[in-house]
Amino acid sequence: MSDLFAASGPVNDAPRPLADRLRPEKLEDVVGQDHIVGPDGALTRMLRSGSLGSLIFWGPPGTGKTTVARLLARETDLAFEQISAIFSGVADLKKVFEAARMRRMSGRGTLLFVDEIHRFNRAQQDSFLPVMEDGTVTLVGATTENPSFELNAALLSRAHVMSFKSIDEAGIERLLARAEVLEGRPLPLDEEARETLIRMADGDGRASLTLAEDVWRAAGEGETFDAAQLQEIVQRRAPIYDKGQDGHYNLISALHKSVRGSDPDAALYYLCRMFDAGEDPLFLGRRLVRMASEDIGLADPQALVIANAAVEQYRLLGSPEGELGLAEACVYLASAPKSNAVYTAFKAAMRSAKQAGSLPPPRHILNAPTKLMKAEGYGDGYRYDHDEPDAFSGQDYFPEQLGRQHYYEPVERGFEREIRKRLDYWAKLRRERGEG
Repeated sequence: MSDLFAASGPVNDAPRPLADRLRPEKLEDVVGQDHIVGPDGALTRMLRSGSLGSLIFWGPPGTGKTTVARLLARETDLAFEQISAIFSGVADLKKVFEAARMRRMSGRGTLLFVDEIHRFNRAQQDSFLPVMEDGTVTLVGATTENPSFELNAALLSRAHVMSFKSIDEAGIERLLARAEVLEGRPLPLDEEARETLIRMADGDGRASLTLAEDVWRAAGEGETFDAAQLQEIVQRRAPIYDKGQDGHYNLISALHKSVRGSDPDAALYYLCRMFDAGEDPLFLGRRLVRMASEDIGLADPQALVIANAAVEQYRLLGSPEGELGLAEACVYLASAPKSNAVYTAFKAAMRSAKQAGSLPPPRHILNAPTKLMKAEGYGDGYRYDHDEPDAFSGQDYFPEQLGRQHYYEPVERGFEREIRKRLDYWAKLRRERGEG
């Protein structure tokens, strides 16, 4: 037996990662989440009131979600159980729930921490509802994805969502300072390299400590690295960005709204963020084409031409040369006059088309290739606009049952100002000629 324990010694004494060794011992030691665990934080107020319900921790990786859950169990004297939705199934959940029920019978509650809870399907998520309602477990779920989209409404209605923020540069600096105290030595980086490492962490506390470990491992006696050497040692940590998840949608939303808001600098920044993260440039090109028609429209008819030309340029040249054309289109769109008049008119016309049914056009604008159709009045009374004064007949072209409709309202910006003048002139002629 003693040999067995001896054999297990090296495993128990195995070196632990720096991030694990620096895990906070108290909630107030958690960095970067003062709005949750600070003196007036949401969780602090809950604990102070003695009323703790189920929680959903939502935020980027490395922001302290697991740590806070562990410390929360300690603060409340609840038994701590942790499972991951990646590795757990229905059988694992049943075992955890049964253990929690037995524990509850002996007078102790359970805090069940579920990492990546959004990866459970809807049926699995529903299985939490009974044990949450009867108090068998206090659920703390962690997710990097927007709970509104990824979690059942029934589960969300029984939990309080707390948003964890990316750790700012001052917070990352505090973590590095703690690491230096724990290690008993400074990071072998000059000032610029230290700032570079903090930026590389990208708001992820765990990543910052992993990078610091890499630096200490690489450093020789008395060696200090500059920024270029640092990048060579640790390579570059990819930005937090998943082409199918929140990071993707957040950045494309930021790009679109920056273009719509006529801020070419911000638009170019988000475009480059997505290039840097490995986004498909043709996806970005397609979005630029959409912006040209949705947010600029006929205020600048060249916008759609330029956006399409940028897509063709990328197809012709590829990366990286073709990306410049997309950047040019992005700046052009952001700088162009804006109008969603065509977009709004299209939606209004589509509503009419769906609601009014299959109304026939007025007979005077229908062709009459047969005698029967002529006898039925097809084409009767049609006036050829090119033969009319001002090349404008002013006839009504809407179905008789629908009556004349008005969808398109050009704005007083860009080229649409000229379009408005034309439409106003034609409306005047239509009134004068007694049509419509």
